Amino acid sequence: MTTAVSTVRVWADMVKLSHSVFALPFALIAAFLAGRGLLDRGLPQWGQLGLIVVCMVSARSVAMTFNRIADAAIDARNPRTANRPLPAKTLSTSAAWLMLALAGVTFAIACLGFYFFYQNAWPIFCSGPVLLFLCGYSLTKRFTRWSHFYLGTALALSPLAAWLAIHPASVGMGTLLLMLAVTCWVGGFDIMYACQDIEADQREGLFSLPSRIGPAKALWIARGSHVASLAALIALGSVAELGSLYAVGVAVAAVLLAVENSLVRPGDYAKINLAFFTINGIVSIVLGALTIADIVLASGTPVT
Repeated sequence: MTTAVSTVRVWADMVKLSHSVFALPFALIAAFLAGRGLLDRGLPQWGQLGLIVVCMVSARSVAMTFNRIADAAIDARNPRTANRPLPAKTLSTSAAWLMLALAGVTFAIACLGFYFFYQNAWPIFCSGPVLLFLCGYSLTKRFTRWSHFYLGTALALSPLAAWLAIHPASVGMGTLLLMLAVTCWVGGFDIMYACQDIEADQREGLFSLPSRIGPAKALWIARGSHVASLAALIALGSVAELGSLYAVGVAVAAVLLAVENSLVRPGDYAKINLAFFTINGIVSIVLGALTIADIVLASGTPVT
């Protein structure tokens, strides 16, 4: 029992389970926006939200575990990542595959929950292709410098999936704008994060924008990507007719993204963890909380 608990803890640390916070608020935003199309309530139910959380965390766990397995040999040759559980041998490859399988089964069961309890077959219908797409990110950096935006698109599937899970008929321009915002936001900060591994990527023959075009140009693309993300959020506010709380959330996100981009400069990556983990986590949580509050208060209906 002790060994099993220890294994789970090591695995959770390996996949950074707590970092599910990056994409989860955007999935919940999509769920509440989609809920406005439900004429009987105007809001999603707690059961639906619970299933979305389980789907999000388990799908991300599948993708992260596969990434760690696929990159184990590369990670072992990179001083920054050599102490990760798989290259450091604190977690076996067979245990990692087992955890991946368990996360995949959990995801499938949660998707089935939408069918059995809410008569919505879209989640289970899309579950296989979604997991394949998420795992595909681990391979893209081997042949394209634009893998950062593949990762962004992978995380952008979360609001689309949540929207389909709540009210498929209302998928439209608002969904696309939210997906665009997530894609550009994630792509931008992943470019920043990749600046740490320029030498390792070049040595391994991997593709990343910083290693292929240099950090200065890559960071300008990251900044432009974040501007595009904010533009998509502003457009979403108009298309979805969101109110003042949402506007405050976007304004806070704009300030935080400006701070984030000021912290990372060519040759100076000491504050990347602050920019990548702390600030992006705050952006996601603040924007998610204020947007959901805006929708709930406008509806005048409690979540049931």
